[in-house]
Amino acid sequence: MELDLSFYNWGIISNYILKGLYFSVILTVIATAGGILFGTVLALMRLSGWNVMTIPATVYVNGMRSIPLVMVLLWFFLLVPLLIGRPIGAEVAAVITFIAFEAAYFSEIMRAGIQSIPRGQVSAGHALGMTYGQNMRLVILPQAVRNMLPVLLTQTIILFQDTSLVYAIGANDLLKGFVVAGTNKGRPVESYLLATVTYFVFCFALSCLVKRLHRKIAIIR
Repeated sequence: MELDLSFYNWGIISNYILKGLYFSVILTVIATAGGILFGTVLALMRLSGWNVMTIPATVYVNGMRSIPLVMVLLWFFLLVPLLIGRPIGAEVAAVITFIAFEAAYFSEIMRAGIQSIPRGQVSAGHALGMTYGQNMRLVILPQAVRNMLPVLLTQTIILFQDTSLVYAIGANDLLKGFVVAGTNKGRPVESYLLATVTYFVFCFALSCLVKRLHRKIAIIR
């Protein structure tokens, strides 16, 4: 079959694809920020040493990491409206799902980062009279985030790729933008091809930036 990319013009981009890209980027940013925040809380709960906090956090993290993301998307999109009695919309369901799901992965990254800090620094903070919260906020977490920054950014790239799954619940993401553009012009094969190239360019460029950042951090150390 002969490919025809003539349908790919700026009018199509502005009407469909850029709107989808905007939502995918916003979803990635919000899910990353919320996932890191919630994931850090989960990591601190797992490291607290108190069973009342460790057990629920461990069950949540292991449970989320054992379920496909698309299944969690469908749960929130289909089941939550039944529980609250009204629809929440595909975009809202996608935001909630990604924050809840990615928090489990960011939690493991943050837990590894916290555990990478020498125990002597924790003891030094206690010797200075810092509380547990002050020690974590002022001494441990800043260093842990710096140590784990390349891994956090790599997970964010994976998150951006996973945003294509919201197409399953009808959200207007980047993939849907390409699909709608291709369907309207009767060129679905070309639209999927261009979607693949776009995802590759974005993710490859971000991966190169992460590698450069990792080398700079290694040099500073």
